[in-house]
Amino acid sequence: MSHAPGPYSFIVSKEDWSLHRKGYQDQQRHQEKVREVIRQNLPDLVTEESIIMSDGKGIVKIPLRNLEEYRFIHNYQKHKHVGQGNGDSQVGDILAEDSPKDGGKGGKAGDKAGQDVVEAEISIEDLEELLFDELELPFMEEKDKEELDSVAVRFNDIRKKGLMSNIDKKRTILENLKRNATSGTPGIHGISPDDLRYKTWEDVIVPRSSAVIIAMMDTSGSMGTFEKYCARSFFFWMTRFLRRQYEKVEIVFLAHHTEAKEVTEEEFFTRGESGGTICSSVYQKALEIIDSRYPNSSYNIYPFHFSDGDNLTSDNDRCLKLIGELLERCNMFGYGEVNQYNRGSTLMSAYRHIKQEKFMHYVIKDKGEVYSALKRFFHRREGGKAS
Repeated sequence: MSHAPGPYSFIVSKEDWSLHRKGYQDQQRHQEKVREVIRQNLPDLVTEESIIMSDGKGIVKIPLRNLEEYRFIHNYQKHKHVGQGNGDSQVGDILAEDSPKDGGKGGKAGDKAGQDVVEAEISIEDLEELLFDELELPFMEEKDKEELDSVAVRFNDIRKKGLMSNIDKKRTILENLKRNATSGTPGIHGISPDDLRYKTWEDVIVPRSSAVIIAMMDTSGSMGTFEKYCARSFFFWMTRFLRRQYEKVEIVFLAHHTEAKEVTEEEFFTRGESGGTICSSVYQKALEIIDSRYPNSSYNIYPFHFSDGDNLTSDNDRCLKLIGELLERCNMFGYGEVNQYNRGSTLMSAYRHIKQEKFMHYVIKDKGEVYSALKRFFHRREGGKAS
C-alpha cells in the first residue's frame, strides 16, 4: 500500500489470476501423467483382458501402477518419526529413514501392505495412438495399381478460433460446464464465445489397399489357454493397426490343426479346436489363396503365423519348402511362437536356420512380450531395411 501526499490516498494491488485456472492446470497435468504411465505400461496393457475382451469401441477402465496423486501422509503405520541431528551433521546427511515393509507376494495370508493400483479410464482410440505411433508395414513396394496413396484429413488439435463447420460440440459443452460450475450456476446454459472449441486438421498420406495380410493361427490341442490368448492378443492389435493406418487393407483369416481352413474374423478370435498339428497345411492354403486371389504383381502380401512351436517332425521339411515359396511371392513372412517355458521347439529348431532378411520371427515367453512382437514385425524401418 502506498499513500500520496495530501487528502487523497491510493491502493495499489495485484491479483494472481492464475489461481483461477489452478484446478484446470492440475487436471491437465494429471492427464499428461496418466498418458506417460500408460506409455510405460504398454507391454502389460496390450494383453489387458478388459481391452482384448471389449468390443474395441468407447472407453475402458485399465489398472495402472506407479500412478499416485500427491497427498499428505500422517503418522505412517502409527510409528514415531524423529529427524533430529546431533549438531555436527553436514548437508546431504540422512537423519532418519522410514522403511515400510515389503508387499506380500501371495501363497498364504499375511499382514504386509500390497502395491497400490489405480484404475484409469482411456478410450481405445487414445491407446491406439500411443501404440501405433512408430509402426508400419515393412518392405512396402509400389505395385501396378494406379495409385498407392491418398490424401486424408486428420484432426489433430483443439483451438478457440476456427470455422463453425469444425466446431467440437463435446469440448464446447465441457467448457460451458466448467465455466458455469466455477461461477456457482452448474449446468449447461448460456454458451458464450469463450466456450467455443474448434477442431483443426492436417492433410496426411494414407496408403491405399494394395496390401493383403494372411493371418494364420494354430488351433490344435497343444495350444493351451495362455498360448491362444497371446496369439489372439497379437492379432487383435494387428488388425486394429492395419485398419487404422491403411485404407481398405484386406485381411484373410486362416485356422489350422492337421488341416487348414479359411474362417471369418469372429470365428478366428473365438473358436477352439483340438487334435494334432501339421503346419504345412496352412502354408499350402495361404499359397492357394494368394495364387487365386492376390497376385503379387498387384498386392503387397504379408503372411503371419502364430503357433506354440509343436509340429509333426516329418512335416518340417515341407514347411521350409513352402515358406520359401511364400517368400518368393510375399514382402515378408512373420512367424510368432508362444513358448512360455522356453522348451525345445520343433518348428523353431528348423526356422532359426532361415537366413533370408524378409523372414522374421519372435518368441513370446510372457504376455508383456506381445508388445515387443508387434514392434519387431511392424517397426518403422529406414530405407525398407529391417532394424
